[in-house]
Amino acid sequence: MHEPVKLAVVGAGLIGQRHIAAIAQAASVELVGVVEPNGVTGISVPCFASLTELFDAASVDGVILSTPTPLHVSGAMDCVKRGVPVLIEKPLATSSTEAAVLTKTAQTASVPILVGHHRRHNPLIQQAAAMIKNGAIGDVRAAQATCWFYKPDDYFDVAPWRKQSGAGPISVNLVHDVDLMRLFCGEVVTVQAQLAPSVRGYENEDLAAAVLRFESGAISTITVSDSVVSPWSWELTSQENPSYPCTGQSCYQIGGSNGSLSLPDMRIWQHQDKKSWWSPMSATNTPQEQSDPLVNQITHFCEVIRGTVEPLVSAQEGLRTLQVVEAIQLAATTQTLIQMAAFTEEVNAAAE
Repeated sequence: MHEPVKLAVVGAGLIGQRHIAAIAQAASVELVGVVEPNGVTGISVPCFASLTELFDAASVDGVILSTPTPLHVSGAMDCVKRGVPVLIEKPLATSSTEAAVLTKTAQTASVPILVGHHRRHNPLIQQAAAMIKNGAIGDVRAAQATCWFYKPDDYFDVAPWRKQSGAGPISVNLVHDVDLMRLFCGEVVTVQAQLAPSVRGYENEDLAAAVLRFESGAISTITVSDSVVSPWSWELTSQENPSYPCTGQSCYQIGGSNGSLSLPDMRIWQHQDKKSWWSPMSATNTPQEQSDPLVNQITHFCEVIRGTVEPLVSAQEGLRTLQVVEAIQLAATTQTLIQMAAFTEEVNAAAE
């Protein structure tokens, strides 16, 4: 038996509370402290006002940063300087330049950084990615991701930073879908996009759409809104988080040369005879394994800390996804086609 890995959670908001609950469900892990300046009720571990207080008072093997995005880099740098592995909620940083500096610093210090793209820890996503890689639908030609839902006003009122520029659904929500499109389709080479300002009068956008072209030649269309009443989003279809009512719909469609896959229902559609729109089609339902991806992510983080596995979503992976998200924002505001190779080169140069 391993000694329990000692973890601390920084930030006890919506996602921080979910991390705390996931730690309680994971094996061979112990929550030793929570950092929350305003205090936390209902927990049985010490609460600290800052990371410095935590490190001075407790022995910590790893830290989970679930603070607002503008605090990610400074918190992660504190952890890296102390040699403490860190799991950072997505997005990795407010800008890809900051994220690149953090990634390079952590690599130089040999301190693991994981990024909280927890959907990659969902066995359903892992199964779908394996099926696509093994040719279950042929060559991927197209993909569609829909991320539409309605966030109530009090979601923004309790955390006013969510109303600010840079905290809109592109960076907060679409980043998850972009990450999975990269997982399914490969690396992005060009980006085009449109956005619309918040109808509630906030600083950020509340509607956006992007067209991504991949190295393989595949093209993905992807849309997001937090002010649309809709049953089509990962939150409302995947049953990952019981707080969201399940609609029984799908929000991703992956189109291939031999068939198409919809998610999260895991249905593959193919022609019964020859490939022709005149030929009847049928759907095959793939058996699904279900487990909590946040618990899986905690277990994986502990294995990384023990040195038995490499990060599934490393800082470099989080950086690549953030660069695409940033390119979407830039493409929408400048109305230009963004070449990812040139964009990435500029980011890397700025981080030097």
